[in-house]
Amino acid sequence: MSGKKILMLCGEFTEEYEIFVFQQGMEAVGHTVHVVCPDKKKGEMIQTSLHDFEGHQTYIERFGHLAEINQTFSEIVLEDYDAVYCAGGRGPEYIRTDKRIQTMVRHFHETGKPIFTICHGVQILVAVDGVIRGKKVAALGACEPEVILAGGTYIDVKPHEAYVDGTMVSAKGWTGLAAFMRECLKVLGTEIRHT
Repeated sequence: MSGKKILMLCGEFTEEYEIFVFQQGMEAVGHTVHVVCPDKKKGEMIQTSLHDFEGHQTYIERFGHLAEINQTFSEIVLEDYDAVYCAGGRGPEYIRTDKRIQTMVRHFHETGKPIFTICHGVQILVAVDGVIRGKKVAALGACEPEVILAGGTYIDVKPHEAYVDGTMVSAKGWTGLAAFMRECLKVLGTEIRHT
């Protein structure tokens, strides 16, 4: 089976691990991942962030590495993609208001193509009416009220787990990337065999 094409929606200060680990892991097994950001062109960079819990009441934020955009935003042809991935971090809180991002998410929802979301990525999905209505979805705990208000059921998975509801795969944050990616691969129909 040939590799699938995945559209990764990012903004400035998207969580570093949720970009790099996902992209490199998917590419390692033959899939193509296009990292895009509103109004950015192929070859441009975005600033990522690094979030962690260090005993405070909420997570801390540090600068991450720069991430390269590998597809020009204005040249995206949605029909060319097999799935969409909403990475977390701070990016979702502002790109979710972009009508072009909302149109992209609506396309994947209405065509029944897989939707992957981790951490704050669910903020992109709740900005589009109906996308998570009736769905069970994991996300960072701070996003629980938004999930509920959008008609979804928040699933409080353990930090190293992921949740699958049909073709929607979700997880709480970057510590769940291994389980999250394993479930994304299953939804994409990817088999990995050890000999």
